[in-house]
Amino acid sequence: MLYYLFEYLDNNFDIPGTGLFNFISFRAAAAIITSLLISTIFGKKIIRLLQAKQVGESVRDLGLEGQSEKAGTPTMGGLIIIFSTLIPVLLFAKLDNIYIILLIVTTLWMGSIGFIDDYIKTFKKNKEGLKGKFKVIGQVGLGIIVGATMFFHQDITVKKTYAMQMDNETEQVERISGPEEKSTKTNIPFVKGNELDYSKIITWISPKLEKYAWIIFIPIVIFIVTAVSNGANLTDGIDGLAAGSSAIIVITLGIFAWVSGNFIFSNYLNVMNIPRVGEATVFITAFAGALVGFLWYNTYPAQVFMGDTGSLTIGGVIAVIAIATRKELLIPLLCGIFLIENLSVVLQVGYFKYTKKKFGAGRRIFLMSPLHHHYQKKGLHESKIVVRFWIVGILLAIMTIVTLKIR
Repeated sequence: MLYYLFEYLDNNFDIPGTGLFNFISFRAAAAIITSLLISTIFGKKIIRLLQAKQVGESVRDLGLEGQSEKAGTPTMGGLIIIFSTLIPVLLFAKLDNIYIILLIVTTLWMGSIGFIDDYIKTFKKNKEGLKGKFKVIGQVGLGIIVGATMFFHQDITVKKTYAMQMDNETEQVERISGPEEKSTKTNIPFVKGNELDYSKIITWISPKLEKYAWIIFIPIVIFIVTAVSNGANLTDGIDGLAAGSSAIIVITLGIFAWVSGNFIFSNYLNVMNIPRVGEATVFITAFAGALVGFLWYNTYPAQVFMGDTGSLTIGGVIAVIAIATRKELLIPLLCGIFLIENLSVVLQVGYFKYTKKKFGAGRRIFLMSPLHHHYQKKGLHESKIVVRFWIVGILLAIMTIVTLKIR
């Protein structure tokens, strides 16, 4: 909203300083500062409100040290993240930008699913919460919306760049921008050319099938949204783990969004130029600020838990940002913490069922899954586990950024 106000003032009254709002970098900086202030200052008030409403966590006895002390800690703290993100976005972002619209829809959609789940657990005293099939339906629904928008919306395009010979004697070559075009291309790491076109999965049969590439593209988007949101949900098991790991991932995606949306930098790094995606940087910085601000109250010993209201929202937003910036194939690397947590559960359950069927008694790979509980069972304090997971997350983020130049 402030963007449009200052745009009007700049165009009509030429007031000094109003032109700053034309710069994404300025509005992104304003967004992260605002979200940090909102989450840290008003976060305490939201926690007190949750305590007054007796929105406390009911903890299952898993035999973990310090677990009983967490009983009664306010949950639904994801509301802090959501409000602290949306308010700066509404103030500083271009609200007619399709990527901003998609991210706002994602936040509200996944936040609503998580809120319903937490509400059933807390107020209906049903520890199972929202049935899994309804969560999946919600995730699939969001995947359809995001996939269809990415495929059909006229403002979601990419720009080709062409190498032009500038001087035959020195063999100087300069890359120039071509027209915007609809495309199902995405960046693929560690491969020369750095691009993969999803439509090729179907057009090898016949080039005429290109208009039906959505049959391939939308299910891929659904899978990514579902996988990442569930991964974030499983990671939210000990104080500060999900919020801190997610902040690292989101900041990295912010770098990708800014680079991909800027023709000069995308040209220099020879990565796909995506018009209008740079505006998503404003949302991303607001989201990162909200996560860090929430972490103020979520570090050990946590004063509030994010609940599914926060974890499902985080996963959904990360997935959509990765898809929008055409970096979804980097998710296994960048979101390696989520992936490991997911795999630990899948391997544990699968191996237990296999050994029970074969030997009559189930066996385990880990002392407990997800993986962070395994280390708790080994006697490590949860603060040490969290910090070490953060360090691994930072290393994965650095490796992900390096893929900009490694082909």
